[in-house]
Amino acid sequence: MITGTGVVKTFKQRGKLLGAREVRALRGVDFSIPKGGAASFIGESGCGKTTLGRIIAGLESYDEGEIAIGGEPMSALTTKQRQPHFRKIQMIHQDPYSALNPTRTVHQTLHAPLALRAKQTGRSRQWMEERAAEVLTLVGLDPGTVLARYPHQLSGGMRQRVVIARALTVDPEMLVADEAVSMIDVSLRLGILALLKDLRERLGVSVLFITHDVATARYIGADGELYVIYRGQVVERGPVDTIIADPVHPYTQSLLSAIPVLHGLERPGEQPVVPLESLDESQSDEGCLFARRCPFRDERCASERPLLQITTGAPQEHACFHPARRDVIARPMSEV
Repeated sequence: MITGTGVVKTFKQRGKLLGAREVRALRGVDFSIPKGGAASFIGESGCGKTTLGRIIAGLESYDEGEIAIGGEPMSALTTKQRQPHFRKIQMIHQDPYSALNPTRTVHQTLHAPLALRAKQTGRSRQWMEERAAEVLTLVGLDPGTVLARYPHQLSGGMRQRVVIARALTVDPEMLVADEAVSMIDVSLRLGILALLKDLRERLGVSVLFITHDVATARYIGADGELYVIYRGQVVERGPVDTIIADPVHPYTQSLLSAIPVLHGLERPGEQPVVPLESLDESQSDEGCLFARRCPFRDERCASERPLLQITTGAPQEHACFHPARRDVIARPMSEV
């Protein structure tokens, strides 16, 4: 199990014209991902979901809070001591082409991590060859066809499968997929999603999916948890199907109402919930972070920050003073 408590991350940016400034990427995030389970982080661009994923994968440091892997707090370990723990967590990046070295064949790409494992465990070169073929077969590729090829000789879907195969060479306990299908042809996306779902079921590997697409999050882990993130804060958390069917936070409702549908399919009497104002990172951090965009804000929202909690009638956790099941519809295609 991987857990996080009060994770905070602030980036310091230096600019010649505007001077130095701080950007709060995460504001005390809690999460829990069980072994073999699934979780999804969703939110608009810049909400902090990718930063949180990189922290979980050990690719980014955090300023405050605690990350624990298998019950072991990472802050109590040195950088060298953390490496075996974070090696169990492998990242699948958004762009499969940039994630692969264009000058290396698939054979060379897979043999780099396998050679390290063979040296550590005293295994033979034959084991490396067999394991390379095994992981390629696991991701639905023919070893005899792709091992000698370079990335540019593969389709986008095949490249992403190679990236996943490389991650499997170290027998990970978790895969962190950051928008893993957003740069793949639409016709190939379902195959990659089905693969991740199959690997979770067959190998018992946990899957953390970072996306802005609610439907994708539902497909990957219908039995998992959904974390809705806004400006570095989890504003709604709970079972995927519960949140999609009955969102209670206005931000979650706005995400769902923005999903395009064919004109005329909306039901009579329903009204879409949409943000009043666009995201402005320069706005004050006082009060509710979503207040300036919320159609239901009041004076309390402007001065007090709501905490993640469960209230009567809402099975999921939310950070809102006015949670309610509101009629939410997708916007017709004619309005998109």
